[in-house]
Amino acid sequence: MRKKLIAANWKMYKNPAQTKEFFRDFIPLVAGHDRDEIVVCPPYIDLHSALELINGTQISVGAQDVYWKDEGAFTGEIAPAMLTAIGCTHVIIGHSERRQYFGETDDTVNLKLKAALEHGLTPIACVGEVLEEREAGLTEDVLRRQCMRAFSSISARKASKLVVAYEPVWAIGTGKTATPGMAADAHVLIRGEAAKAFGEAFAEALRILYGGSVKPENATALMSEEEIDGALVGGASLDPKSFAAIVKY
Repeated sequence: MRKKLIAANWKMYKNPAQTKEFFRDFIPLVAGHDRDEIVVCPPYIDLHSALELINGTQISVGAQDVYWKDEGAFTGEIAPAMLTAIGCTHVIIGHSERRQYFGETDDTVNLKLKAALEHGLTPIACVGEVLEEREAGLTEDVLRRQCMRAFSSISARKASKLVVAYEPVWAIGTGKTATPGMAADAHVLIRGEAAKAFGEAFAEALRILYGGSVKPENATALMSEEEIDGALVGGASLDPKSFAAIVKY
């Protein structure tokens, strides 16, 4: 059985004071919940506060992006070792908003994946199609290309901590959600690509999350699909009660 992972992506919301308020309310709501792995990914400026507050809990903290160099003259970037030095364990890589607004490509996703894995981080690698691609019947082609390039030149041994998130771009922040069946079909395809890259045993153990307007109202239906191993939650993760309800679907 693959242990489900429920991850919060706060995007560009909350300052340190608001982060403290969130965890003050959220921690009691999920106390003792060990069925699933819980990860919160706040903005960089909130990482320190979050890490202090989750001490002694079962909650982990991750970043929303990372650069692939260990150090250097890369203004505004954060190195993997900087994240591990403060206690981060996870990092989101290749989120569709990074691809759409900030020039992220399949090749830079691959570089970031390699760097994160090299430093012992658990990367949550995002793949997914835009509405035009789905309507044109290109979903499978897009997912195959994104997975093939993301997984390129990474060994199964190095990739042991890898997590993949399927996030149909047309469902992010729109209120639209892929049906559980649509999501499960995409997950089967992604697992097949992982099998080609890393072997059948690896693919069977790989956790594939669904992301795209996950809410307390649809969490149970999504999580009941055998192929869905957790969720990458955006807007609904900003409210402690809402996110706790998703965790405890």
